[in-house]
Amino acid sequence: MQLSSSKLTLCARAVATLTVAVIASTFACASEGADWIVSGNDGKYQRVEGRDTYPGTPSPDTLTLLDASQFPPQVKVQVEVENGIQGPPQAVAITPDGSIALVGAPTRYDHATSKLLMDSFVQVVDLHARVPVVSRIEIGSHPQGIAIDRAGRLALVACVDGSVVELRIDDGHVTLAGRLTIGQKRLAGVSFTHDGRHALVAMRDEQGVAVLDVAGARVSDSGLRLSSGVAPYTIDVSGDGKWAVVSDVGLAGLPSYAGTLAGDADAITLIDVSHEPFRAVQHITVPSLPEGVAISPDGKWIGVHAMDGSNLTLDNPGRQPRGKVLLFAIRDGEAVKVSEAAGGEAGQGIAFTADSKYLIVQFNVEKQLAFFAVDGGRLHEVGPRIALTAGPSSIRTAPR
Repeated sequence: MQLSSSKLTLCARAVATLTVAVIASTFACASEGADWIVSGNDGKYQRVEGRDTYPGTPSPDTLTLLDASQFPPQVKVQVEVENGIQGPPQAVAITPDGSIALVGAPTRYDHATSKLLMDSFVQVVDLHARVPVVSRIEIGSHPQGIAIDRAGRLALVACVDGSVVELRIDDGHVTLAGRLTIGQKRLAGVSFTHDGRHALVAMRDEQGVAVLDVAGARVSDSGLRLSSGVAPYTIDVSGDGKWAVVSDVGLAGLPSYAGTLAGDADAITLIDVSHEPFRAVQHITVPSLPEGVAISPDGKWIGVHAMDGSNLTLDNPGRQPRGKVLLFAIRDGEAVKVSEAAGGEAGQGIAFTADSKYLIVQFNVEKQLAFFAVDGGRLHEVGPRIALTAGPSSIRTAPR
């Protein structure tokens, strides 16, 4: 089914009331050699001993821009946006040149009704402006995962109504181009293949991974579906064009699950994208709720950030104080666990630096970004953590 824009309208407006904090005194997004990484941070939400809380005087939601071309990574810009923790930790994206960031999962909490409100716009952050400018594009459904292709011209947004929205990026302008319906229920993560000819979309509620065909201005559903574990969530693709990996968050990721969960094992899925048709080749057991998953640009490593019971209440027998960061090596077409380290409490996303030497991990409850060295397969935390004013909930690198 080809994307069509005939029934879509564009609504973009500047968000003049946002407060912008420029961390670096001088910053040029077009600087050569940068390794741009964005972190979306939810200030309104706080998990307290496994329970969801919304403090009466919250900090603003923010977007943090990092340059990881040198270690430790440096914070370059922080700007107020609307972002939420509900959904896969891939609700942000940044163009290859670092000029534009896209932010999804906009949420607000209404204290009068004690309800979380989910909005239906994508935010566009112009990082080339002297003072970063935030505008909105109305897309008609709540956006979840976002991906930008390596050319920096096309973005795909996975939505909760089963649609994928197409955004065109041209000379600093972002426009709504079309919508493709691939399911009837919530989608989650989305990633382009390295050559830009396909995209993978996690069908969170209907199960499996949808493969889209991308040919210039035409985006269509190939009809191919890949096997996954229960509730596929985040998706990442290696820069060598060989592999993709999907996190499967299990029963906890399904809507309105009525049972009680005690931190049982979940899975990640390894997909061979080196030739068509793509195939899921391995399902790997990991601790519960692998919220974040990443594959190194060189295609050698997989990083996983699993909650492992650290999201549960104190009276749950599966409760753990901290989650786990896991490292897998890809050898002879299979993923093999080689190392693990203590993670954060109910942690979120994870991403590799461009040189494949470090993992950046979101510690949501602690409101910190932590760094782990891969070190030839020996995973260990290094360097000072970066403290944030809001809980990090989504992370993405520039396309590689």
